Amino acid sequence: MMKSKVFNLYVEQVCYLFGIEKETLFTKNKTRDVVDARHLLYYLCSIRPMYLVKIQQLMTENGYEISHSSIHHGISVVKEKVLVDKDYIRTVEEITNGII
Repeated sequence: MMKSKVFNLYVEQVCYLFGIEKETLFTKNKTRDVVDARHLLYYLCSIRPMYLVKIQQLMTENGYEISHSSIHHGISVVKEKVLVDKDYIRTVEEITNGII
């Protein structure tokens, strides 16, 4: 219950940040901004921390079937971006600090 509340807050923040609708985030849309938004969502959940199985469950509850390996890949992609992109670091900090 508690994790799903945090997940939903992350969804709101990520959708706002990327300028996409929540429904779009949970469709098989493969455009770069939607994929990046999902990857950021996975990363935020992972540093909360949430287990991959919980992230997968919450995605499924919202209508998006995803494998553990795809979630893990998305987390890895954002980990790389955070290492080199100050804007990504700032964004992650702002979202995580805003949601306690």
